[in-house]
Amino acid sequence: MKRPFWNWVRNEDGTRTLTIDGVIAEESWFDDDITPKIFREQLNAGTGDVVLWVNSPGGDCVAASQIYSMLMEYKGNVMVKIDGIAASAASVIAMAGTEVLMAPTALLMVHNPLTVAIGDSEEMQKAIAMLDEVKESIINAYELKTGMSRAKLAHLMDAETWMNAQKAIELGFADGMLSRDTALPEEVPINSYQFSRRAVTNSLLNKLPKTESKHPVEPLIQRLNLLKA
Repeated sequence: MKRPFWNWVRNEDGTRTLTIDGVIAEESWFDDDITPKIFREQLNAGTGDVVLWVNSPGGDCVAASQIYSMLMEYKGNVMVKIDGIAASAASVIAMAGTEVLMAPTALLMVHNPLTVAIGDSEEMQKAIAMLDEVKESIINAYELKTGMSRAKLAHLMDAETWMNAQKAIELGFADGMLSRDTALPEEVPINSYQFSRRAVTNSLLNKLPKTESKHPVEPLIQRLNLLKA
Protein backbone atom coordinates (compact mmCIF):
# COMPACT_ATOMS: atom_id res chain seq x y z
CA MET A 1 0.00 0.00 0.00
CA LYS A 2 1.31 3.43 -0.90
CA ARG A 3 2.01 5.53 2.20
CA PRO A 4 1.04 9.20 1.71
CA PHE A 5 3.54 11.80 2.85
CA TRP A 6 0.90 14.04 4.39
CA ASN A 7 -1.20 13.83 7.49
CA TRP A 8 -3.93 16.45 7.66
CA VAL A 9 -5.42 17.22 11.07
CA ARG A 10 -8.26 19.66 11.63
CA ASN A 11 -7.63 21.51 14.89
CA GLU A 12 -10.26 22.93 17.21
CA ASP A 13 -9.26 26.50 16.38
CA GLY A 14 -9.94 25.92 12.69
CA THR A 15 -6.32 25.58 11.60
CA ARG A 16 -5.08 22.57 9.64
CA THR A 17 -1.89 20.73 10.46
CA LEU A 18 0.16 19.11 7.70
CA THR A 19 3.12 16.86 8.37
CA ILE A 20 5.51 16.16 5.50
CA ASP A 21 8.43 13.79 5.82
CA GLY A 22 10.34 12.69 2.74
CA VAL A 23 12.11 13.65 -0.46
CA ILE A 24 10.86 16.47 -2.71
CA ALA A 25 10.25 15.04 -6.19
CA GLU A 26 8.52 16.02 -9.40
CA GLU A 27 7.02 12.55 -9.69
CA SER A 28 6.51 9.90 -7.02
CA TRP A 29 9.08 7.12 -7.30
CA PHE A 30 8.84 5.96 -3.70
CA ASP A 31 6.04 5.77 -1.16
CA ASP A 32 7.04 8.90 0.71
CA ASP A 33 7.93 11.23 -2.17
CA ILE A 34 6.47 14.72 -1.88
CA THR A 35 5.12 15.86 -5.25
CA PRO A 36 3.65 19.27 -6.17
CA LYS A 37 0.55 17.68 -7.69
CA ILE A 38 -0.41 15.79 -4.54
CA PHE A 39 0.57 18.70 -2.32
CA ARG A 40 -1.64 21.10 -4.30
CA GLU A 41 -4.62 18.80 -4.02
CA GLN A 42 -4.25 18.53 -0.26
CA LEU A 43 -3.47 22.20 0.34
CA ASN A 44 -6.49 23.37 -1.62
CA ALA A 45 -8.81 20.75 -0.10
CA GLY A 46 -9.65 23.11 2.77
CA THR A 47 -9.35 26.65 4.06
CA GLY A 48 -7.97 28.38 7.11
CA ASP A 49 -4.50 28.79 8.54
CA VAL A 50 -2.02 25.94 8.11
CA VAL A 51 0.71 24.58 10.37
CA LEU A 52 3.31 22.82 8.22
CA TRP A 53 5.73 20.44 9.95
CA VAL A 54 8.84 19.89 7.82
CA ASN A 55 11.41 17.09 7.99
CA SER A 56 13.03 16.63 4.59
CA PRO A 57 16.55 16.25 3.17
CA GLY A 58 15.48 18.13 0.03
CA GLY A 59 15.25 16.93 -3.55
CA ASP A 60 14.09 18.41 -6.85
CA CYS A 61 14.50 22.21 -6.80
CA VAL A 62 11.80 22.77 -9.45
CA ALA A 63 9.28 20.73 -7.48
CA ALA A 64 10.28 22.66 -4.35
CA SER A 65 9.74 25.92 -6.22
CA GLN A 66 6.20 24.85 -7.10
CA ILE A 67 5.36 23.98 -3.49
CA TYR A 68 6.98 27.22 -2.30
CA SER A 69 4.80 29.19 -4.71
CA MET A 70 1.64 27.37 -3.58
CA LEU A 71 2.35 28.28 0.03
CA MET A 72 3.19 31.88 -0.84
CA GLU A 73 -0.11 32.23 -2.71
CA TYR A 74 -2.18 30.46 -0.04
CA LYS A 75 -4.83 32.78 1.41
CA GLY A 76 -4.32 31.76 5.05
CA ASN A 77 -1.28 32.04 7.27
CA VAL A 78 1.32 29.27 6.99
CA MET A 79 3.35 28.52 10.10
CA VAL A 80 6.32 26.30 9.28
CA LYS A 81 7.69 24.14 12.10
CA ILE A 82 10.94 22.31 11.38
CA ASP A 83 11.17 19.35 13.72
CA GLY A 84 14.01 17.44 12.08
CA ILE A 85 15.80 18.87 9.07
CA ALA A 86 15.01 21.30 6.28
CA ALA A 87 17.91 20.85 3.89
CA SER A 88 18.57 21.86 0.31
CA ALA A 89 15.27 22.18 -1.58
CA ALA A 90 13.30 21.71 1.65
CA SER A 91 14.88 24.86 3.05
CA VAL A 92 13.37 26.77 0.10
CA ILE A 93 9.89 25.47 0.96
CA ALA A 94 10.39 26.52 4.58
CA MET A 95 11.01 30.10 3.47
CA ALA A 96 7.36 30.36 2.40
CA GLY A 97 6.19 30.31 6.00
CA THR A 98 4.48 33.36 7.41
CA GLU A 99 6.42 32.33 10.52
CA VAL A 100 9.20 29.74 10.71
CA LEU A 101 9.93 27.94 13.98
CA MET A 102 12.62 25.31 14.59
CA ALA A 103 12.96 22.65 17.25
CA PRO A 104 16.05 23.18 19.43
CA THR A 105 17.49 20.02 17.88
CA ALA A 106 16.53 20.78 14.27
CA LEU A 107 18.88 21.68 11.41
CA LEU A 108 18.60 23.85 8.31
CA MET A 109 21.02 23.53 5.42
CA VAL A 110 21.65 25.66 2.33
CA HIS A 111 23.98 24.78 -0.53
CA ASN A 112 24.50 25.24 -4.26
CA PRO A 113 22.26 23.37 -6.70
CA LEU A 114 23.75 20.41 -8.52
CA THR A 115 23.00 18.38 -11.61
CA VAL A 116 24.37 15.66 -13.85
CA ALA A 117 25.41 16.64 -17.37
CA ILE A 118 26.66 14.57 -20.32
CA GLY A 119 28.12 15.96 -23.51
CA ASP A 120 30.86 18.10 -24.98
CA SER A 121 32.31 21.35 -23.57
CA GLU A 122 29.40 23.34 -24.99
CA GLU A 123 26.91 21.19 -23.11
CA MET A 124 28.98 21.58 -19.94
CA GLN A 125 28.90 25.35 -20.31
CA LYS A 126 25.13 25.21 -20.72
CA ALA A 127 24.86 23.16 -17.55
CA ILE A 128 27.00 25.67 -15.66
CA ALA A 129 24.86 28.57 -16.91
CA MET A 130 21.70 26.72 -15.91
CA LEU A 131 23.03 26.04 -12.40
CA ASP A 132 23.96 29.71 -12.03
CA GLU A 133 20.39 30.74 -12.83
CA VAL A 134 18.94 28.11 -10.49
CA LYS A 135 21.16 29.43 -7.71
CA GLU A 136 19.94 32.97 -8.30
CA SER A 137 16.32 31.79 -8.15
CA ILE A 138 16.98 30.06 -4.81
CA ILE A 139 18.65 33.18 -3.47
CA ASN A 140 15.44 35.08 -4.30
CA ALA A 141 13.55 33.00 -1.72
CA TYR A 142 16.28 33.31 0.92
CA GLU A 143 16.58 37.06 0.35
CA LEU A 144 12.85 37.65 0.77
CA LYS A 145 12.87 35.81 4.09
CA THR A 146 16.16 36.88 5.65
CA GLY A 147 16.77 40.34 4.20
CA MET A 148 20.44 39.38 3.82
CA SER A 149 22.51 40.53 0.86
CA ARG A 150 22.66 38.26 -2.16
CA ALA A 151 26.46 38.11 -1.88
CA LYS A 152 26.27 36.85 1.72
CA LEU A 153 23.62 34.29 0.82
CA ALA A 154 25.68 33.10 -2.14
CA HIS A 155 28.66 32.65 0.18
CA LEU A 156 26.60 30.56 2.60
CA MET A 157 25.47 28.36 -0.28
CA ASP A 158 29.01 28.01 -1.64
CA ALA A 159 30.17 26.74 1.76
CA GLU A 160 27.24 24.31 2.17
CA THR A 161 26.19 25.80 5.48
CA TRP A 162 24.43 23.84 8.21
CA MET A 163 22.65 25.85 10.90
CA ASN A 164 21.15 24.90 14.20
CA ALA A 165 18.00 26.68 15.35
CA GLN A 166 19.71 29.57 17.08
CA LYS A 167 22.01 30.31 14.15
CA ALA A 168 19.09 30.13 11.71
CA ILE A 169 17.24 32.66 13.88
CA GLU A 170 20.29 34.94 14.02
CA LEU A 171 20.59 34.91 10.22
CA GLY A 172 16.86 35.37 9.62
CA PHE A 173 16.07 31.95 8.17
CA ALA A 174 13.85 31.23 11.17
CA ASP A 175 11.77 33.44 13.47
CA GLY A 176 11.80 31.47 16.70
CA MET A 177 12.46 28.22 18.48
CA LEU A 178 9.92 25.61 19.43
CA SER A 179 9.37 24.95 23.13
CA ARG A 180 6.47 24.16 25.41
CA ASP A 181 5.53 27.82 25.27
CA THR A 182 6.51 28.14 21.58
CA ALA A 183 9.11 30.68 22.61
CA LEU A 184 12.72 30.54 23.73
CA PRO A 185 13.17 31.71 27.34
CA GLU A 186 15.57 34.63 27.30
CA GLU A 187 17.32 33.45 30.46
CA VAL A 188 18.39 30.14 28.89
CA PRO A 189 21.65 30.63 26.95
CA ILE A 190 21.96 28.60 23.75
CA ASN A 191 25.26 28.30 21.93
CA SER A 192 24.66 28.60 18.22
CA TYR A 193 26.72 26.99 15.52
CA GLN A 194 27.06 27.19 11.77
CA PHE A 195 28.63 24.18 10.09
CA SER A 196 30.51 24.57 6.82
CA ARG A 197 31.96 21.49 5.17
CA ARG A 198 34.54 23.64 3.40
CA ALA A 199 35.58 25.35 6.64
CA VAL A 200 35.99 22.01 8.41
CA THR A 201 37.94 20.56 5.49
CA ASN A 202 40.27 23.57 5.35
CA SER A 203 40.76 23.42 9.10
CA LEU A 204 41.83 19.79 8.90
CA LEU A 205 44.12 20.46 5.96
CA ASN A 206 45.81 23.24 7.93
CA LYS A 207 46.75 20.63 10.53
CA LEU A 208 49.00 18.89 8.01
CA PRO A 209 52.68 19.40 8.86
CA LYS A 210 54.32 22.10 6.79
CA THR A 211 57.52 20.03 6.46
CA GLU A 212 57.95 16.74 4.72
CA SER A 213 56.89 13.73 6.74
CA LYS A 214 57.46 10.02 6.36
CA HIS A 215 53.94 9.33 7.59
CA PRO A 216 51.30 8.87 4.87
CA VAL A 217 48.32 11.25 4.79
CA GLU A 218 45.86 8.59 3.62
CA PRO A 219 44.14 8.34 7.05
CA LEU A 220 43.48 12.09 7.00
CA ILE A 221 42.17 11.93 3.46
CA GLN A 222 39.84 9.14 4.51
CA ARG A 223 38.51 11.35 7.31
CA LEU A 224 37.97 14.20 4.86
CA ASN A 225 36.02 11.89 2.57
CA LEU A 226 33.69 11.04 5.43
CA LEU A 227 32.61 14.68 5.48
CA LYS A 228 31.27 14.26 1.96
CA ALA A 229 28.95 11.40 2.87
